[in-house]
Amino acid sequence: MRFLPVSLSVLLVELRDLDETLALFASLESDPVDGIEDMVPAARTLMIRFRPETLKAEQLAAAIATRDLSAKIAPSDKMVEIPVRYDGEDLADVADLTGLSVEDVIRRHTESIFTVAFCGFAPGFGYLVGGDPALQVPRRQSPRTKIPAGSVALAGAFSGVYPQNSPGGWQIIGTTPLKMWDLLRDPPALFQPGYRVRFTDTAKQTQTAIVSARVSTTKEDAQATPPDGVTIKVLASPMPALFQDLGRFGQTGQGVSSSGALDQGAFKAANRVVGNPVEMPALEITLGGFSFEASGRAVMGLTGAPCPITIRNAGGWMWKADTYRPISLEAGDVVTLGFAPRGARSYLAFRGGLHVSSVLGSASTDTLAVVGPEPVVVGSTLQVKSERKGLVPVSLDEAPAFDHPAVDEVVTLDVIMGPRSDWFTESGLATLSSQTYLVTPQSNRVGIRISGDVALERKDAAELPSEGTATGAIQVPHSGQPVLFLADHPLTGGYPVIGTVAEYHLDLAGQIPVNARIQFRPITRFAEIEPVRG
Repeated sequence: MRFLPVSLSVLLVELRDLDETLALFASLESDPVDGIEDMVPAARTLMIRFRPETLKAEQLAAAIATRDLSAKIAPSDKMVEIPVRYDGEDLADVADLTGLSVEDVIRRHTESIFTVAFCGFAPGFGYLVGGDPALQVPRRQSPRTKIPAGSVALAGAFSGVYPQNSPGGWQIIGTTPLKMWDLLRDPPALFQPGYRVRFTDTAKQTQTAIVSARVSTTKEDAQATPPDGVTIKVLASPMPALFQDLGRFGQTGQGVSSSGALDQGAFKAANRVVGNPVEMPALEITLGGFSFEASGRAVMGLTGAPCPITIRNAGGWMWKADTYRPISLEAGDVVTLGFAPRGARSYLAFRGGLHVSSVLGSASTDTLAVVGPEPVVVGSTLQVKSERKGLVPVSLDEAPAFDHPAVDEVVTLDVIMGPRSDWFTESGLATLSSQTYLVTPQSNRVGIRISGDVALERKDAAELPSEGTATGAIQVPHSGQPVLFLADHPLTGGYPVIGTVAEYHLDLAGQIPVNARIQFRPITRFAEIEPVRG
């Protein structure tokens, strides 16, 4: 096995095949190494997040290197049947690629018994293995920008079902009416690692077999009516504000990434400013322009991108307020945030917090996975909690952790090289750090899309089996123009990652506005991690 660096707290273990990957994953789950926080299995790799203050990467590699990888994972006794209408727009192309007839493709697909190897890409997207080898086909040369939910697809040795409308490059052979991802189901993902799967042809059935799923409403998901109290009525929101907290963890088995506030330092500061625990949900506001009216007394704080704050009381008197300071509000006060001249995201917190329901243990809104509370828009009414449990005195010593970048400025981000730096030529590696990249308007919470004058040159056009990706990963598609993954990125990806932004620069990355420029500064050279003892 190879141990490849991803970041200062993540490493990638490369193994010979999927069986070894799943064996190592099972071994570490049954006999964990102290310091491991999360694991993401994929086709031939296991991505491991660890606590560097507890465990060094070399020590983790040593603990893994001695694991027995010969054991086969016992299949689950859970069988899921997926009714399929084989009408996919790539069905004829799959037949041509395999040399089979369309009828043979359908027959071989329905006669196969698949196993859910792992989940990734999107919540509920299971990578299914065990199909007929004759059906192995490459991804499409040109990925589609939108594939409908329920599309049944093939790529390489895998079969899968798209759980929601999303871009993708797999070959579509059919559609199913079943929901792969349903938050009213327990668990929400229909496919769980280890489950066996069989596809059935609805054209040969008189009645479609629908898989039953137990529906439960947990306490955290219950939409309880909050008690009467101070409300915040949203008057303006040019871009929807999003509830965020520190992130959603422990859900990688269902293909759900952590999400969370993009600038976690500013998010925590917003809570400290009003005397809340630092993990309490707050609103993430992009570029300012947000306005609301308070129905009663409240204390707010705004941090992050320095939006000008104007307050108008019920009598029409207006005044300015400062960021990173507690602000007292009275009934009828209207708060208006100007547009941020620097940075990209501000964090609005209220003393006591806002009533919001958790989804899968977190109040973060994941824009890619469409998991979490609804976005906050004009007309939304939010309620400030009246509970005082856990509150502490407000902090008067908060300040930005860095100077927020402005349009046209160059932002330097430190980069850990790897895990796939060796997929690029020396010229491509030099290009990464020798030029600046323009931040394009296509950027969002999923990732910063950037454009450089010179594309990053790869050694060849080989396909990379899907593997785990970390926040901060600099993924390079065939165009050679990188994408810098932020908190809502897909859990797995199929393009090589040349390097990953160091964790201490992720907050800064989350504040880079469109039309600013990025300079990458490698602080390590790519090298495999050598296991050491002690």
